[in-house]
Amino acid sequence: MSNFTQTFKNIDDILFKDAGADGEIDYIEQASWILFLRYLESLEQDKEDQASLEGKNYQYILEEKYRWSNWAKPKSKDEMGSHHLELTGPDLVAFVQTQLFPYLADFKNLHIDNPKTIGYKIGEIFSELNNKVKSGYNLREIIDLVDKLPFGTSKDKHELSHLYETKIKNMGNAGRNGGQYYTPRPLIRAMIEVIDPKMGEKIYDPACGSAGFLCEAYDYMYGRMDKNSQNLKTLQDDTFYGKEKKNLAYIIGTMNMILHGIEAPNITHTNTLGENIRDIQEKDRFNIILANPPFGGKERVEVQQNFDIKTGETAFLFMQHFIKSLKAGGRASIVIKNTFLSNTDNASVALRKHLLETCDLHTVLDMPQGTFLGAGVKTVVLFFTKGEPTTKTWFYQLDAGRSMGKTNPLNDNDLKDFVDLAKTKPETEKSWNLSIADIDQTTFDLSVKNPNKPEETPLREPVLILEEIQALDEETNEILETLNEVI
Repeated sequence: MSNFTQTFKNIDDILFKDAGADGEIDYIEQASWILFLRYLESLEQDKEDQASLEGKNYQYILEEKYRWSNWAKPKSKDEMGSHHLELTGPDLVAFVQTQLFPYLADFKNLHIDNPKTIGYKIGEIFSELNNKVKSGYNLREIIDLVDKLPFGTSKDKHELSHLYETKIKNMGNAGRNGGQYYTPRPLIRAMIEVIDPKMGEKIYDPACGSAGFLCEAYDYMYGRMDKNSQNLKTLQDDTFYGKEKKNLAYIIGTMNMILHGIEAPNITHTNTLGENIRDIQEKDRFNIILANPPFGGKERVEVQQNFDIKTGETAFLFMQHFIKSLKAGGRASIVIKNTFLSNTDNASVALRKHLLETCDLHTVLDMPQGTFLGAGVKTVVLFFTKGEPTTKTWFYQLDAGRSMGKTNPLNDNDLKDFVDLAKTKPETEKSWNLSIADIDQTTFDLSVKNPNKPEETPLREPVLILEEIQALDEETNEILETLNEVI
């Protein structure tokens, strides 16, 4: 077990004992702010070292009193034991809650004119968070554990980001609406590989949750680009954009992107559906949209007024936002309930018609039941390009050959066949092409009906099975009798 894995486990054990934390969602929330401040210390030290090599002075973001090396793990100047300098118990909790958090939360006001800076992100995170660790002795133990974590190498940061993703996955599986934070990463990676984002393109997720789409897109592009200063700056500052309504999801998404290598993520804490889509201009549009919008919600009438097609279904409002927010020629890959393809209510029919007339819905991936643990719904993934109407749609029906669940989750290999075939869109036992001219032009029904699926052999009647068993038994007895005669 690695240092990171063991440390995360130990932190969870401590939080389990504390009166203030209640389950996986609280565990990751509390671990997040402590990890963030430890990470910030490492980041500032690296920047100071770099500035020193260049003969420059580095201006620290935090005042000395509020840096990790002063309040969390102070060191004696004589390099003797420093435990006597460390706050613990009620003193530590009092400092965190009455001094540290208010100081950090105020960064939002101090950096209001520079929302893309890490200073502004600090303010946003700590104006939304509360310390829930009641015992200062437990908090001291957690701080001591986090302080020992290595943050120096890219390998360290990669492992930490991987473990953080595991925490998000556990939270997503833990119920209490945890699924809103987690889309299976193999599915995200397959969506990104089919979309194939390029340097210079702007990528957007207006319901970003834990920022899984943005983090995976970053890893995909970083691994394929030329590592020069211009590309690195473009990736850091002008490529990934997100919006998130929920407080905790916003914090976790921001933290997740920071751990993946984006210092000041372009994630806005806002309700995307509160924006009128008629106000979206060309400067507000993106080359690529990757998203798994919340579905099943019921939006208020005043929110519905922001959209041309009125509906209370959250995901259908997001679909209108996606289409409006794409540039001409822009590409999207969207997870949505499979009922989107066949619902007969006026809003569903109008939205399908709008999608087919304004975009090329070239691919539909039909996902098996159980892909989203705990969600209990079947989903499809829509791939479309804005600008030309749809004439033909390629469907692929994923069959992993097993029931999906916690012990058998989706993996990358399950989606390899889809990713490979999506390039040429052939007819197979799992895939087929549908001409839009052949569908009902009043309902625009796109139901998943695989015409190429082999007919299943019908189950035999029990009486026939029993007769076959009896015949086999008689044959076996005859063979045994023959053998006995030979012997």
